[in-house]
Amino acid sequence: MSDWEIYDDRCRDLIVGTARLEKLYTGTRWAEGPVWFADARCLYFSDIPNDRMLRWVESGEVTVYRSPSFYSNGNTRDPQGRLVSCRHGTRSVVRTELDGSITTIADSYGGKPLNSPNDVVVTSDGAVWFTDPPYGIMFDYEGGVADSEQGGNYLFRIDPASGALQIAADDFDKPNGLAFSPDEKTLYVADSGGSHTRGGPHHVRRFSVEGGKLSGGKVFAEVNPGVPDGLRVDEKGNVWISCGDGILVFSADGRSLGKILVPEPVANLTFGGPKRNRLFITASTSLYSLFVNARGAGRG
Repeated sequence: MSDWEIYDDRCRDLIVGTARLEKLYTGTRWAEGPVWFADARCLYFSDIPNDRMLRWVESGEVTVYRSPSFYSNGNTRDPQGRLVSCRHGTRSVVRTELDGSITTIADSYGGKPLNSPNDVVVTSDGAVWFTDPPYGIMFDYEGGVADSEQGGNYLFRIDPASGALQIAADDFDKPNGLAFSPDEKTLYVADSGGSHTRGGPHHVRRFSVEGGKLSGGKVFAEVNPGVPDGLRVDEKGNVWISCGDGILVFSADGRSLGKILVPEPVANLTFGGPKRNRLFITASTSLYSLFVNARGAGRG
């Protein structure tokens, strides 16, 4: 259990006692956006500053999947099995079709360019939800310096029927990772504003979802050290949140259960493997994994 800190006895039920944190790959500048493709038995993830996406397979081989990737950040899979990615370089959300072609599904709002889409989730009805903080336009390191033309940093939703892009929430400092509960009635969204603002937010908020509309939005969890970035939810509703020295785990009722200790700051995570019980962790220069006694919610 040396990879875990336990804060609540319920955490013990999540631990596989003989499993240890494994480093699967190193050589990234800032690893992000892991997404598991079960039918291909592989993991795709982003290496933002190196402007590429990588592909890990169960044999341990890592290859370049896409370069340039236009500084892709967050990735997900939609109900049709297509890869959906946030691109800092083109300030857009794109979909890789089954024939390999690329479709832009959002790059502007109100006739003005988006900031730099960061993370994305597609719900079972086909709605695309994504966050749009300015990280990709603040520096030339993960995109390109540019002025924000949006006037805010929003959480967006693309309607599955009309394709219309709508602001779902407008009261974030820097909205970041997002994840739905198993029944898709609750949405968790990280606000990582403390990354560049002293005293800024470093928490995850919880919203109720009904008919594509959000309500609530109270703080669900404060994250220390560092700020929350990516997050995932397991089948029992526990919320797994990246932080400065690992992954914090909270129960659905907001109780801090424990922490997985990782030797590098964690950007993002996802569940994968044949049984969706292998946690893949993108942490700064490396990709890690840990088998846990939990299964990720959603598709793979």
